[in-house]
Amino acid sequence: MNVHSKIPSDIVGLTKTAPLSRRNFFMSASAAAAAGYTLAAGPVRAQVITTDTNGLKIGDATVKVNGGDMPVYFARPATGTNPPVVIVAMEIFGLHEYIKDVTRRLAKGGALAIAPNYYFRSGEDLTKITDMAKLGPIVNAKADAELLSDLDATVAWAKSQGGDTSRLGIIGFCRGGRTVWQYSAHNKDLKASVAFYGTLVDPPALKDKLPKSSTERAPEMKAPVLGLYGAEDTGIKIEQVEAMKKALADAKKTAEFKIYPGAPHGFHADYRPSYRKEAAEDAWNQMLAWFKKYKVLS
Repeated sequence: MNVHSKIPSDIVGLTKTAPLSRRNFFMSASAAAAAGYTLAAGPVRAQVITTDTNGLKIGDATVKVNGGDMPVYFARPATGTNPPVVIVAMEIFGLHEYIKDVTRRLAKGGALAIAPNYYFRSGEDLTKITDMAKLGPIVNAKADAELLSDLDATVAWAKSQGGDTSRLGIIGFCRGGRTVWQYSAHNKDLKASVAFYGTLVDPPALKDKLPKSSTERAPEMKAPVLGLYGAEDTGIKIEQVEAMKKALADAKKTAEFKIYPGAPHGFHADYRPSYRKEAAEDAWNQMLAWFKKYKVLS
C-alpha cells in the first residue's frame, strides 16, 4: 500500500523537500528555537519577515472551550474601537513565531487577528517537536467537530473583546488552509475566507475524525473563499484544485483560485526554504483585496 494513502496531503507536501529559493541563509537550530520558530519544519531561514508592534496591542490570552482553556495569541490596533475580526488558522507546527507575525501583519491592516492553539489538549508544545513522525499523529487526532467548536469559541471571545464579528474573516495555512474550508462550510456569519494551500482531499483512514473532505463540503460553503495554491505542491495536486473548483461551480458557490507557477507547498512560509517571495507577496495582496471586497477590512 502507498504510505501516502494514510498521510494528509499537507504533510506529504511538507515531507518532500522543495528546491531552495535564492538567498537562503539559515539560523542555527538553537537560534531558531530561541526566536520562537518550530524545528519540525526543517531549516529556518535567517531572513524571516518580522513585523513590529508599533501601533498595536498584542498579547496572549485563553478562551474557554470544551476540555479546558485554549491559548490564543492576538494582535489588534492600539487605538480605535470595533475592529473587524480575522481568525488565523495555524499550520501543523503549533503557535510559533511565523503565525504570530501573520497576526501582527493583519492587525497593521486594522483587524483584531487571533491565532488559537487548538492542539493544546494534546499536552504537547508542538513548536518544540522536531520529529514529523511524532507530530503527525497529534494533529491527525484532532476531530473536525471539536475544531469547529473551538473556532466558534474564538469568535465569541473576539466579540467579548470588542471585535466586530459582523465583519468576520478567516485565513489559514497548510492544515490551517483545510480549516478555512471546513469553517467556511460551518459558520454562516463568515464574510470571507482565504485558504493558503489547504488540503482538499483527506485520507480514508482519518474518516472518523475528518468525516468530510473540503471537496465533499463544497455544496455547504457559506462564505466566499479564495484559494491560493502552488503549482509544484507535491501533496496537493493541481487536479485536486481543479476538482474543487468544479465542485464549487456546480454548487453555485462564490470562490476564486490562484495557482502560482513554480511555487511549492508552504510558499508563503517566510521562515522555511519553501518560501517564494514573489508568490507570497502577491498572495498576501490577493488576500487583502479579497477581504476588502467582502467588507471584512476597510
